[in-house]
Amino acid sequence: MEAQGSWLNRLTKYSDIVIALAVVTIVIMMIIPLPPILLDILLALNISIALVIVMVAIYNVEPLQFSVFPSLLLVTTLFRLALNVSSTRLILLQGYAGEVIRAFGDFVAGGNAVVGFIVFVILIIIQFIVITKGAERVAEVAARFTLDAMPGKQMSIDADLNAGLITDQEARQRRVKIQREADFYGSMDGASKFVKGDAIAAIIIIVINIVGGFTVGMLQRDLSALQALQTYTLLTVGEGLVNQIPALLISTATGIVVTRAASDADLGHDIVGQLLTNPRVFYIVSGVLVCLAVVPGLPGIPFIILALIAGALAFTLGRTKETAERQEITRQEQQESEEIKKPENVLALLQVDPMELEIGYGLIPIVDSHQGGDLLDRIVMIRRQCALELGLVVPTIRIRDNIQLKPNVYVVKLKGVEIARGELMLDHLLAMNPSGLAAELPGIATTEPAFGLPALWIAESLRERAEIEGYTVVDPVSVLATHLTEVIKAHAAEIMGRQDVQTLVDSVKAHHPAVVDELIPGLLSLGEVQKVLAALLRERISIRDLATILETLADYAPTTKDTEILTEYVRQSLARTISKTYVQQNRLTCITLDAKWEQEIQAAVQRTEQGSYVALNPQTLQAFLQKLNKELSRLGEMGYAPILLTSPAVRLYVRKLTERFAPNLVVLSYAEIDPKVEVQAVGMVTT
Repeated sequence: MEAQGSWLNRLTKYSDIVIALAVVTIVIMMIIPLPPILLDILLALNISIALVIVMVAIYNVEPLQFSVFPSLLLVTTLFRLALNVSSTRLILLQGYAGEVIRAFGDFVAGGNAVVGFIVFVILIIIQFIVITKGAERVAEVAARFTLDAMPGKQMSIDADLNAGLITDQEARQRRVKIQREADFYGSMDGASKFVKGDAIAAIIIIVINIVGGFTVGMLQRDLSALQALQTYTLLTVGEGLVNQIPALLISTATGIVVTRAASDADLGHDIVGQLLTNPRVFYIVSGVLVCLAVVPGLPGIPFIILALIAGALAFTLGRTKETAERQEITRQEQQESEEIKKPENVLALLQVDPMELEIGYGLIPIVDSHQGGDLLDRIVMIRRQCALELGLVVPTIRIRDNIQLKPNVYVVKLKGVEIARGELMLDHLLAMNPSGLAAELPGIATTEPAFGLPALWIAESLRERAEIEGYTVVDPVSVLATHLTEVIKAHAAEIMGRQDVQTLVDSVKAHHPAVVDELIPGLLSLGEVQKVLAALLRERISIRDLATILETLADYAPTTKDTEILTEYVRQSLARTISKTYVQQNRLTCITLDAKWEQEIQAAVQRTEQGSYVALNPQTLQAFLQKLNKELSRLGEMGYAPILLTSPAVRLYVRKLTERFAPNLVVLSYAEIDPKVEVQAVGMVTT
């Protein structure tokens, strides 16, 4: 084995010399006479080479694996022509050209020159008109389409490279492959002309040999016309057959190479795999053959035999296909079972959707667009509204049905935990009476889920009457959309995580790189910025003007790292934004806080490493809340929003005191109001 390996290595090492000597030897063969025994060996070698080329073409997966074929085709054609010249010389000089040619003349042609000539002509026609002509056309079309497709393939490679889907090395390999394909099909287009020319040359050579042999036999060897014609014609036909059979094999290999599409298997596997896939085909063929067998006048036995073979093949294929399907199902089940057992697959169960909306089966029509549901479009609008009003990018809300819920109930979940729920009646409308003075309507009493207002589910026929009576009437989908919007706004601080902040910061960095580079991570970490933004969203302050927020943080972060104090500075820089939210007709109607309360609250502030808190005694806190509720009630009776105006020093701590007892109270400081806004205080929380 080692000796064979070393022999092959030496042959590969000196292959260039071997090929050069072979080409020179082929040319010399046309000049120097060869002995019959050597000619026999070379003719057998010609047939062997042709068989090797055919086998290589069959077992190739793609044409480029045999890219040397055009050059090899030229060499084998030249070798075959050299054999033609050598054999013609021996036939005309000696009337004998070796045992191979004699055997082909006697065996293939049956010792009959006319029969041999006809067989030779048929082989030439098959090679020239059928195989060579078709291969030439396929190679020409393939070369044309390959060249036309090159710019598009190059652009596709560049696009994949720019997108990061492939590396520079892979891009170079693909470009080289495209160039090789173009060169290969272009070469095959030209090389197919060699086969065509070889077929034409074979016809001319055999005619010349017959005429020359007839002349030599009669004039030089004193043979009769019949003897000369029989002897030299038989030898010439034998010589033509022994050369045209390898030529036919190589022509077939040419056709296989140029018609071979890219595949993952060789030609044999592809043919068997693609023909023997559907047992119904062979059942139909078997039935047709049985019908032909019973047709009067046709021989029934051959068709019956073939019908039985086709039926047996169809039955075998069907059983094999069923077995393969069962094995595939078993394999998939085993694979799924093994996947479930893997520890890393538990990680998928830990993933929690940021927001979910679960609905009962009775609410499915509001989601299904085929049934006229437009909830998905409403959610898109909700996300746009939150982006415009709060500057918050709401994550994708996953909607799923839950058979464990009542049919008309929906549940909103945040990170897998329920935060709100409601109930709808799809065939009714929700009528709300904000003034409380309207006449009673027949309906089902309920509570509006977004703001907790008393409401009625009324029939659609009562809509006009309800609107005349002063009710606000909305459809069920609008009820759900409004509730979802309020839930998102109320939990905006929880929805926005560090990754969301990073996305927002990256967006700002595209236009304001200086402020981002100065602030993060030199002065504040991403987490500290996220705490400031969350504090703003918790009080429904828009963070859409993120550039201003980051610039304010960059201004004050060198002096303090307390995110609560930084938030107050940011609120003051957003005075116009805050004023626009709560001011109507350039006037802010609110209640104020007595200076004594401010002093007492400020004196009760305790600061720790975890933050600050207000340590009022329970009696003082209760008195403060009672006074506050009294003023807020009076403000509400006047039809104004609950807004408390304080000094900047205590705004944060007043908010901390009241957020649990009056979550809807808006606490503003004087520094957060635009100077152009008129402040109208309609009450004061006194001691």
